[in-house]
Amino acid sequence: MAKRVGFATRLGAIAAAVGSAVGLGNIWRFPYEAGVNGGGAFIMVYIVCILIMGIPVILSEFIIGRSTHSNMKAALRQLSPGKKYYLFTYICILGSFIVIGFYSVVCGWIIEYLYQAALGNLSGHTPQEYNDMFSALVASPWRCVGWTILFLVLNFLVLSRGIEKGIERVASIMMPLLFVILIIFCINSLLMPGAADGLRFLFEPDFSELTLRGVLDAFGQAFLSLSIGISCLVTYSSYFKDDTSLVKDATTVAFLDTMVAILSGVMIFPAVFSFGVEPTAGPRLIFEVLPGIFQQMMGGYVWALLFFLLVFFASLTSTISLSEIPITFLIEEHKTSRPVAIVWTAVITLVLSTVAALSFNVLDNVTLFGKSIFDVMDYAASNIFMLLGGLFTAMYVGWVMDRKVIHDQLTNGGKLKGAMEPYLIFCLRYVAPVSIFFIFLYLTGILY
Repeated sequence: MAKRVGFATRLGAIAAAVGSAVGLGNIWRFPYEAGVNGGGAFIMVYIVCILIMGIPVILSEFIIGRSTHSNMKAALRQLSPGKKYYLFTYICILGSFIVIGFYSVVCGWIIEYLYQAALGNLSGHTPQEYNDMFSALVASPWRCVGWTILFLVLNFLVLSRGIEKGIERVASIMMPLLFVILIIFCINSLLMPGAADGLRFLFEPDFSELTLRGVLDAFGQAFLSLSIGISCLVTYSSYFKDDTSLVKDATTVAFLDTMVAILSGVMIFPAVFSFGVEPTAGPRLIFEVLPGIFQQMMGGYVWALLFFLLVFFASLTSTISLSEIPITFLIEEHKTSRPVAIVWTAVITLVLSTVAALSFNVLDNVTLFGKSIFDVMDYAASNIFMLLGGLFTAMYVGWVMDRKVIHDQLTNGGKLKGAMEPYLIFCLRYVAPVSIFFIFLYLTGILY
């Protein structure tokens, strides 16, 4: 049997795991949520969420993956022989396809705007014209689908190079560049006249604005920001070396993901306040508000180009990790070659993403529960699949998995200290499941 491939270096493995976690949610959702929910108060709660739920669930995925060096299904079969826990793998795979399906559409929009920025077409417009520009993009089936297909081609070209030469190499280049671009933006923002107001909006603790809803938003943001719950990190950690410190790597991933979110706020809100623009979140921030701000800045062409390059890096590294889930599954469970597994994954992804792209134009009259196809996919992925996956993973490692395996993974067979183990088990058994349950009630509208 051929030796299973893996990440060549620890830095490459961390870069890939961070790339999996860092995505558009760090840039277009976290800063706004922090600002409207008490600023520094929200950030304090968010950090607590990372410590009591985020890092433990990341570690649980790492333990499952690295202990078996297998895909999710094979790992659960090996860890619990004779049990049917492995069936949960199919929920993870379905969830990964749904996430890629709608996420790739947004990534296609990013390529369009990166292209327009390179041509210099994002300058000299009124706010209404930026609004019309984005509306025209999503209303065009050819442009929506075309840019989505281009993004998927880039995604699968990276995956076709394999773990070391594809995923690891790209992540090792893109993640450092992402941080460099972010820091450059932050320095520029801090030199703006509205920097103090922007930083106050983001960081000043105002506990009177932090409601129960804000606390639940912090828990939900922490969970979704780390991309935990659909076995991305199980898949990546299955390629980790046996001497990797899982505790250090899990903490590093959570810390760097949080840093991207906070730096995004430092990048965005001084600029927003300097130019008197209303703070907002979501696609409107990226595709309508920020292009208008860039054109008012000295060197606006460069800033627009750098920004859309930054969000492109964040989006591509996320979809690469999501795509690797079914690819690894097909290779190991159905004995296909990597090229064949990539083709099957690409075809399924292309169908889903095409339907999602057309839901803004050709299929805009097709709804389910009052939502468009795109919104249904977004809702199902964020509010159902990822939460179910996180709940299963936490409870499986906390209650079912052999404690000896957990101890061996945390200590690398006794070579490292295992002080984290009691804390991890407590969080996985009690804190994470209860937190995820309340997040589910809140995001599904049952609890307000």
